[in-house]
Amino acid sequence: MKRLILTAAALMLLLAIGSTQANWVTLEFPGATETVACRVDGSNIVGQYRNASANWHGFLYDGATWSTLDFPGATETFTWGISADNVVGYYEDGSRNWHGFLYDGVTWSTLDFPGATDTLAYAINGNKIVGEYWDASGNGYGFLYDGAGWTTLDFPGVGGTLAIGIDGDNIVGVHLLYGLASSHGFLYDGATWTRIDAPGANDTRTMGIDGGNIVGSYYDASDTWHGFVYDGATWRTLDFPGAWATFPIGIDGDRVVGRYDDASRDWHGFLYRIPEPSTVLLPGLGGFAVLRWRRR
Repeated sequence: MKRLILTAAALMLLLAIGSTQANWVTLEFPGATETVACRVDGSNIVGQYRNASANWHGFLYDGATWSTLDFPGATETFTWGISADNVVGYYEDGSRNWHGFLYDGVTWSTLDFPGATDTLAYAINGNKIVGEYWDASGNGYGFLYDGAGWTTLDFPGVGGTLAIGIDGDNIVGVHLLYGLASSHGFLYDGATWTRIDAPGANDTRTMGIDGGNIVGSYYDASDTWHGFVYDGATWRTLDFPGAWATFPIGIDGDRVVGRYDDASRDWHGFLYRIPEPSTVLLPGLGGFAVLRWRRR
C-alpha cells in the first residue's frame, strides 16, 4: 500500500483516460451517465457507475480495461474497496435490503452482520473489512470483520458510526454527535478513538487512509465541499479544477481517487497524484448521511 511510483498501467491511465488538468485525471466508465471512483490499489481502481437506465453497477479498472462488477441477481451493486484480488462493497436485493459482499475474482460471498437489517462494506485491507450495519431500530454502527468474527465499532457517546477506510490497525470514518446534524471524522487505532475535524469546517468526513495520510472532505462556511489530505500535522486542499464540490475517498501512496461534482451537479470519478513537495494548504485553517450513493 506504499507505492510512490506509478506503474506503466497507471501512466497509461494518466495519458488516456478522460480529461487531465495538471495532476488531475477525470475517470468516466464508458457510456456511463455518472462515475464514482472509490479505491485505488496499485494499478487497479474500483467504484460505481450509473447507466442510462439510472441503475448503479460496480466496476474495476486496471489501467487498460473497464470491467462491470455486478453481484449475481442484485438490482444494484456498489463496489467500494479493493486489496490485491479481493473486492468489497454492497448490493441491493429484490426486497430493497442491502448486503455487503466479498468478491475474489471468482466467487461472490454475501457479508451480513449477525442480526442486522442492512450491511454495507466499504473497505478491505488484507483479511480485514470495515463498513456499517443497521439494527432493527434503525441505529447505525461501524463494523470490523476479519473473516472469522464481527466486531461493532461505536465511537463513544455519539449517535452513529460509519467505518469507511482501513490500513493495518488504523480505521477512519464518520460519526454524528447526538442532537447535531454535523458529521465528524475519526481515527481509531484499535485502542484509542480520535476525533478529526478540519479547522473551521462545519462538517468533516474522513474516508481513506494509507500510512500516515488520511483523505476526505470538509464543508466550509461558504456551503462548499472541499477535499483534503491530512498527514497528522498539515492539511492540504484537494479541489478538482472548476468543480462545484470534491470528495476524495481512497488513497494509495501518492494517488488519490474519488468523485467531483461539476457545475450541473453531475458526478465524475477522478484520479489525483499528490505533488512533492505539496504547496497547497488549507487557506486560513489553523449532514451526516449514509453513504448509499444512488439517485432515483
